[in-house]
Amino acid sequence: MGMGKRQRSKQETLFIPTASLARTASHEFYERLNAALMAAGFDDFVEDLCEPFYVAGKGRPSIPPGTYFRMILVGYFEGLESERAIDWRVSDSLALRPFLGYELTDSTPDHSTLSRIRQRLPVEVHEAVFVWILKALSKAGLLKGKTVAVDATTLEANAALRSLRRRDTGQTYDGYLTELAQTSGIDTPTRQDLAKLDKKRPKKGSNDDWEHPHDPDAKVTKMKDRRTHLAHKAEHTVDLDTQAIVAVSLGDANEGDTSSMPWSLLRAELNLDAVAADEQAGHKLHPQPLTEVVADKGYHSNEVLVDLNASGIRSHVSEPDRGRRVWKGKHDAKAAVYANRRRTHSARGQRLQKRRAEIVERSIVHMYDTGGMRRLHLRGRGNIFKRLLIHAGAFNLSLIMRQLLGAGTPRGFAALCRAFRSLLATFEAAIRRPHRHIHRPRTDVAVGGITKMHLHCAFVNHA
Repeated sequence: MGMGKRQRSKQETLFIPTASLARTASHEFYERLNAALMAAGFDDFVEDLCEPFYVAGKGRPSIPPGTYFRMILVGYFEGLESERAIDWRVSDSLALRPFLGYELTDSTPDHSTLSRIRQRLPVEVHEAVFVWILKALSKAGLLKGKTVAVDATTLEANAALRSLRRRDTGQTYDGYLTELAQTSGIDTPTRQDLAKLDKKRPKKGSNDDWEHPHDPDAKVTKMKDRRTHLAHKAEHTVDLDTQAIVAVSLGDANEGDTSSMPWSLLRAELNLDAVAADEQAGHKLHPQPLTEVVADKGYHSNEVLVDLNASGIRSHVSEPDRGRRVWKGKHDAKAAVYANRRRTHSARGQRLQKRRAEIVERSIVHMYDTGGMRRLHLRGRGNIFKRLLIHAGAFNLSLIMRQLLGAGTPRGFAALCRAFRSLLATFEAAIRRPHRHIHRPRTDVAVGGITKMHLHCAFVNHA
């Protein structure tokens, strides 16, 4: 019977036994991740944590909080930008069902369910989950906390510039451009005319005068590609020894780096203190006190360096070229700037700056470009920050998975498996080759984690 034919040769079966349904093996990466979470007691922890926010005996029972957080983790690992995309991916994938605790015939949660649970659970719950993952990192020996790096990036908001309204009169941005067009002699301006006027304006709009009615936290700013957009500012504090994200923060896109850095360091110190106070963590794995900070020139200012110096934190902040400086009456600032300059220009400072550019940018790329958060699909700082925290936690979990499997993402693990199968096929072809003669290599050179000496031994033992 072919597809699309009106007449069928036999009647279709009305009922299908469950055992006859299509099945597929679960993904090895998610199996190992699920085993690690269950061994650490993740579900029991979030169940107790979220119990005050669930009402028993009213309405239909909601999905477990562990399932909610697992679906957000799937969003990071699969690079899904929205909760609707997570819903589609989970409902369509047979391999993800065991990770979420659903059978083949069970219906998966709708995206609206994810939205309601996100709104129900406060930011403090998501922060507690992030700290719990930090404790798991500490137990795995992947958290030091002595030397951290700070960097920030802008995230495009889910809001359009043309939807802006004046704070005083409520006038729309399009109405404002229309007035400008009529003043310039265009009675009935088209969309193209308004775009030209907007492009030629020297000042795109002040955040003091304009706001978005649906996302007041989004600020008008210039992106890295020189485009003007409504955006938010995300800042990372990363452990340079282990690549773990120690803290994340979300602020105004027009906020300077020098003003946001103290809050990021404060969050990092609080998180490290919470990990150190955990009774179950081994003494040797406790994070060390924060003693060094590495940052680019955007964080360089007299106030920041003086505060870091007073707190006993050594700074390695790149210094911009500001020409000749006057230090009259600024003894503390002079001492802090000169000490920072010596440390930054030293060999260790150069190594730390190079490592900062590599490590911090890696976390930003994984979370926002690969993880699907460069263009936001949520509004409101609280909602965005909740997902940002779980994405940062997912990045830290990838470090644990890299330690266990050699790859931190499902795609990376799949690539590793393909490389292993290719290497295994090469071994089998070499073993089956008749009249082979294998010479011992003169040097022990590593190839993909396996040395040539290992290959020689494998061939000889097989023979």
